[in-house]
Amino acid sequence: MLKIENLEVYYGLIRAVKGINFEIKAGDIVSLIGSNGAGKTSTLQSIVNDVKKSGTIIFNDLDISQHKTHKIVKEGISLVPEGRRVFQNLTIEENLRMGAFNNDELYEEYQERMFKLFPRLIDKKGQLGGTMSGGEQQMLAIARALMSSPKLLMLDEPSLGLAPKIIGELFEIILKLKEEGITILLVEQNAYAALEISDYSYVLENGEIALEGTGTDLLKSNDIKAKYLGA
Repeated sequence: MLKIENLEVYYGLIRAVKGINFEIKAGDIVSLIGSNGAGKTSTLQSIVNDVKKSGTIIFNDLDISQHKTHKIVKEGISLVPEGRRVFQNLTIEENLRMGAFNNDELYEEYQERMFKLFPRLIDKKGQLGGTMSGGEQQMLAIARALMSSPKLLMLDEPSLGLAPKIIGELFEIILKLKEEGITILLVEQNAYAALEISDYSYVLENGEIALEGTGTDLLKSNDIKAKYLGA
């Protein structure tokens, strides 16, 4: 589904991502793990053309390397950014409407689907996004991204700052989305949780892929245990 070739990301003279290559198969959950500053977020932002980059990005056999962000969303890629970034002064319903900018004719159908997927949001649909808890905002951010009916959903640090119970709910939802046929690219500081649900994973260090393998295999890796799992 997605193929990245020789991807480099720049911030001024700083090269944050240094010529990485990776692939994502349709229907898989693929995770990017690594320490802060490893280039994980920059990689996601490059896929939706939100940073200065070079290299080739192929999505469903289409070269989207130079496409504008809104066109990439229409092609079927959605990003849930780190920090959630819901529209603070809009209600839940209005946030969902914003997410359906390219899918407005199916808004009612998809809104109903989101409320089934995230029942915590139903009774608060008239509440302003900025007044919700962190966990509820994260659920809204994911729901908003799903309103565009993506084929590939990218999640940047979805568990950051959330209580363990909410994290558990979120990861159950990610697995449910996979069952529904949505491909997932997950950036996650909680390496154990990410690897546990991933079909495949890439470890980024200093802008380069240092290690890759199935989630199961990487969980058994002594190097991964020492660096990221506290073992």
